[in-house]
Amino acid sequence: MNFLNLIRWKNLIMIALVQFLIKYALLEPFGVTITLNLFGFSLLVIATICLAAAGYIINDIYDIETDSVNKPNKVIVGKTISEKMANTLFISFNVIGVALGFYLSHLVGKSGFFTLFVIISALLYVYASYLKQILIIGNIVVSLLVSLSIIIVGLFELLPVITPQNQETQITFFKIILDYAIFAFVINFIREIVKDIEDIDGDYKAGMNTLPIAIGRERASKIVFILLLIPLFGVVYYVVINLYKQLFLVGYFLLFIIAPLLYIIIKSYSAETKKEFHFISNMLKLVMLFGLLSLILYKYILLE
Repeated sequence: MNFLNLIRWKNLIMIALVQFLIKYALLEPFGVTITLNLFGFSLLVIATICLAAAGYIINDIYDIETDSVNKPNKVIVGKTISEKMANTLFISFNVIGVALGFYLSHLVGKSGFFTLFVIISALLYVYASYLKQILIIGNIVVSLLVSLSIIIVGLFELLPVITPQNQETQITFFKIILDYAIFAFVINFIREIVKDIEDIDGDYKAGMNTLPIAIGRERASKIVFILLLIPLFGVVYYVVINLYKQLFLVGYFLLFIIAPLLYIIIKSYSAETKKEFHFISNMLKLVMLFGLLSLILYKYILLE
């Protein structure tokens, strides 16, 4: 169980679920021309979650000091799993992820795509060892990596088989995938700032320069409040423009995305304690999950 917690198995399941939803709930039901069969796509999912697992491990290795302050009961590296073993696991997952990326890139006839896996692997290490300590930059990088786990499906499934005849359709569906990637980026970026507010004590002790350390917890929480208005207005606009005729879908977005966002906004305005910010962080994670699960309903939108 300690190993599963180290690689954040729940997050890995969420990544895999979203990628499968893009393929089997968004692309295949409409007969979109795709590149990978089930075996090839499963390798893409495995490559993605291996790199993500490696990222979680190296992050924990470098966060031993901060985690001992912020969440002492959840520290794994150095306690139940040795630092040497953690480093071995980090290298192993990276090698598997990059090797699968190399194979898949040549399988789809786009050898240049291999570079993407190398960049992701390198960024995860640089983020954990250096970028995480830099004001805002670390938050942006990790959020970009989250959105890349969505975009990579479009890159491998749609681009290799694009032709003059299907170009319009391929681009349309790639834009849909991009919209979801942007949603994931925005929500995760806000959540990263919330986590920084939650972890301010340990981060300060480790000499990090996060937003709440730079400008104070209270000002950072107000920035979170303002940033939360972006996904709220974005989702409301999307519902008004695209879903107003579909009452069931409007209800889904109101109940599972808009209402929770409103609640989070209200909570963020008055939040002060570590416990309150931890709750907001978990709520944002749920909003992201329900937002991505709306892929299941997309066929009803497109058939309208």
